[in-house]
Amino acid sequence: QGLVELALRPSSDKSQPPSQRSMVSLLLLVLSAPAAISALEQQQHEAAQAVANPIRKVVTMLQDMQKKVTEEGAAEAELYEKFMCYCKTSGGTLSSSIVEAKNSIASLTASLTASGEKKAQTVADEKEHQQSRSEAKDAMAKATALREKEASDFAKEKSDSTTNIAALEKAIAAVEKGIAGGFLQSNAALRLRRYAMEKADLPDDARQELLAF
Repeated sequence: QGLVELALRPSSDKSQPPSQRSMVSLLLLVLSAPAAISALEQQQHEAAQAVANPIRKVVTMLQDMQKKVTEEGAAEAELYEKFMCYCKTSGGTLSSSIVEAKNSIASLTASLTASGEKKAQTVADEKEHQQSRSEAKDAMAKATALREKEASDFAKEKSDSTTNIAALEKAIAAVEKGIAGGFLQSNAALRLRRYAMEKADLPDDARQELLAF
């Protein structure tokens, strides 16, 4: 303690001998050494911290990134597993639906084809029936016209036959009564001549003899 007091005493005191002043200086140096070492260590520690902090920051960032990537990978793996499970469960239903749709399309196509063919056949049959009906109507009209003509011809022929028969009856009666001269001037005689010339089925000599009468 005395040395400390001595060391703390001002060095400008001229009453101290030189040896004592040297000891005081040495003592001051020894006393100040721990403080100097502590300050140096503090500076070294601060310098080390200054160097270590950026590295630690980068390491921390990398660790955080690694953790995030790991979490994202786990989430993606979970989603993938769910998706694969969905594909497995819904794939069979989807395949079945596709098969049913294909079968329905094939059936519908066949039905449409059959309907088209049936419609085409129906149209062809209708055209054929229309043609047959038209042909039947034409044939009926021709037959009707022919029957009408035949009826007209028959009526005319019947009228001519009736007239000719009447003329023959008159001629026969006139010849039998001896009044053939008066008969020859009548219309009945004229019609009888015409009939003998055009239509009567008589030998030529008989026709000539009748016309000469």
